Amino acid sequence: MLKIGEFARVGQVSIATLRHYDQLGLLKPSALDLESSYRYYSLDQLPRLNRILALKDLGFPLEQIAQLLEESLPLEVLYGMFRLKQAQTQQIIDTEQARLARIAARLRQIEQEENMPDYEVRLKQVDSLLVASTRGLVALGSNFVEPRARLQSYLEQQEIAHSGPDMLLWYSRHEAREDGLYADVEFSTPLRKLLPGNEHITVHTLPEHLMACTVFTGDVLASGQAFAVLHRWLDDNSYRLVGPPRQIYLQGLHQDASVVEVQFPVGR
Repeated sequence: MLKIGEFARVGQVSIATLRHYDQLGLLKPSALDLESSYRYYSLDQLPRLNRILALKDLGFPLEQIAQLLEESLPLEVLYGMFRLKQAQTQQIIDTEQARLARIAARLRQIEQEENMPDYEVRLKQVDSLLVASTRGLVALGSNFVEPRARLQSYLEQQEIAHSGPDMLLWYSRHEAREDGLYADVEFSTPLRKLLPGNEHITVHTLPEHLMACTVFTGDVLASGQAFAVLHRWLDDNSYRLVGPPRQIYLQGLHQDASVVEVQFPVGR
């Protein structure tokens, strides 16, 4: 038998919490000294305390916790509920970390507004290119994990090695959803020979085109700056965009040290 203070230390709760649970009938002391009014608890009561704390972390009110304990909630059910809550909490953390990263990028963008990097823009003729690609609405900032995985799975099924570099084609359609902005993108990888497609992968040829191009090294912020430079160059040189911009990953993919070429199909 442990005094209330000792049991509180073992259970890692406050004495006030144990007294509150006693008042609600959630966790009554095993014994009460009538002369000293000391509350005594048994170590056998720890599992019940742990269940109360776990259900509280899951967001259940104390009144509902009392009902669940009376129903003798099986351990496997409690464990499943806790794992679900753990996954939901991790998703919230991931979302907020992504938000922090976007805020940091925007702050850097504001700081650099008057010091736009001096990207070199040049015109070049790009040959037609046979590619395997997957297209759809993808959440911005998602690193395009799903389309990359689909293409990699396709290459493995065809038993061919990845020849790279990978490419993104940006189409004009966007869609705002509750969890963020989605863009219509085509994720492609070059092929050395014609292969059959499937329900997820299209094999086709990107047409040859005159391209206004620039190369940047860095993160998503640098990507936005490169696009801004190219749009300004089009305005200054009497060109217009006549197709989806291409983003070619010469080295790395969505890493701070990635080297990326942006190509704008242009015409007069």
